[in-house]
Amino acid sequence: MTKKEERLQKRIQKNLQENIRLSDEGALLLEKGKRGFLNLLFGRTAVVLVLLVLQFLLIFSFFQWLEQYWGYYYLATTVIAILTGIHILNSPGDATGKMTWMVLVMAVPVFGTMLYVWVQMDVGHRMYHKRLSAIIERTRNMLNTEAETADKLKAEHRDLHELGVYLDRFGGFPVYEGCHVKYFSSGEDKFEDLLIELEKARDFIFLEYFIIDEGYMWGRILEILCRKAAEGVEVRVLYDGTNAGYRLPYSYPAKLELLGLKCKVYAVPRPVVSTHHNNRDHRKILVIDGKTAYTGGVNLADEYINRRTLYGHWKDAAVRVDGQAAKSFTLMFLQMWNMDEKMAQYDKYLEGDFDTTSENGFVIPYADSPLDHERVGEMIYLDILNRAERYVHIMTPYLILDSEMITALTFAAKRGVQVQIIMPHVPDKEYAFALAKTYYGQLMNAGVEIYEYEPGFVHSKVFVSDDRKAVVGTVNLDYRSLYHHFECGLYMQENVEIAAIEQDFLETREKCIKMEKDFWKKEPVLRRITGLVLKIVAPLM
Repeated sequence: MTKKEERLQKRIQKNLQENIRLSDEGALLLEKGKRGFLNLLFGRTAVVLVLLVLQFLLIFSFFQWLEQYWGYYYLATTVIAILTGIHILNSPGDATGKMTWMVLVMAVPVFGTMLYVWVQMDVGHRMYHKRLSAIIERTRNMLNTEAETADKLKAEHRDLHELGVYLDRFGGFPVYEGCHVKYFSSGEDKFEDLLIELEKARDFIFLEYFIIDEGYMWGRILEILCRKAAEGVEVRVLYDGTNAGYRLPYSYPAKLELLGLKCKVYAVPRPVVSTHHNNRDHRKILVIDGKTAYTGGVNLADEYINRRTLYGHWKDAAVRVDGQAAKSFTLMFLQMWNMDEKMAQYDKYLEGDFDTTSENGFVIPYADSPLDHERVGEMIYLDILNRAERYVHIMTPYLILDSEMITALTFAAKRGVQVQIIMPHVPDKEYAFALAKTYYGQLMNAGVEIYEYEPGFVHSKVFVSDDRKAVVGTVNLDYRSLYHHFECGLYMQENVEIAAIEQDFLETREKCIKMEKDFWKKEPVLRRITGLVLKIVAPLM
């Protein structure tokens, strides 16, 4: 060990002693400070909320002022509504989303038009869009499907070849052969496996999560990360800005930096009305040395491993992939990490040779960005539904569907494919649950079977079909995931672990209540009304 490394290790150890505490179970926790009412009232989050409210009040006052010129105002709003409606009708996009915008514009022409223009202009994300597009364009050829694999797909697996062409053309996501996959049917299983694999890290550990919260799960992981950083392993942590204020303090990245971990927060809340707040980093990626990668629904908080009970039993799923496919997750992480950096290194994190002789089917790690208007996550789901021959089994926490997904689900069922969906019975968001219920009738009338997980909340995002295709990732069946968030997943075909995914679905289904066609009559009146009203603005949620 060099003198520089010795000094770094001593500094990290000193910071560890000064800035951490241990939970009763021995998990390492940073001091978060008081999170009481006064802290929120006088903290940064309160300032952001107050400034946002003031901006909305200013906009509302402007419309009130316009009412004194009622005649001119009425004529102008009528013309604006008609012209905007014509534009929306002729623009590309989902028909359901167009209908929502047209209703909004007709109901409140000036405000609706201003909101529509504001969203279409992508205020707040133009810089990110330009930067990310440049990064992807520059790095997309760093990883490619091997020629031998491509030839095999074209000759023997035409469906996967065609999907691979699409994913390569619109995202630069290669098809890999011979990678080992391990499926986890719960957050607890993923957590225990992750602790073992983190100890093996020698070069780098990259973490990108939608939610990180202090507790036993994150504390155990953090303790390992700090030790590894002291040993010289490069550790980077990226989490979404929605954690700021109510889960983690704004100073949390600085606290991690003191411990030798590099940390960034994606899209911290700002006191400005902007689309900056609309697109969240919903991905869950953890990469170890570019050789092992995890994804799925499991975030780094205690409810995901049922050490904290919020909505009954928390049912989740995750997947680990070992081999060259981990490189794709490494590249995804670096692309997001480098969105605010002018210079970046990639090659040294993507090096390494892997054994590809294993006959273990094919995998495609993929990401989805709201900035390119290409719905990669939804296209993969649609491809599975449209090509299914016997069954498609789905687990999802939310069900807020666009017209294309409704058509695919109902048409698959109508042509004899067994389509089954497992939903939560105990929701985490009552409004989302009420909205999901409004789709049950149409789906069940077409032959789709819907089940609700009686013990609690399902957070898994899983598709499995015909014993030969599966997806485990972060993409929910709702507009947030399909249109507005950064997402990721692992597509698998002809992989031996697909049997474990199907078995998990069947075992979970045994704990579910099957929805009957008259379920709506038994729902609370408030839930029925809420769902029907919210359906009008579902694409904007």
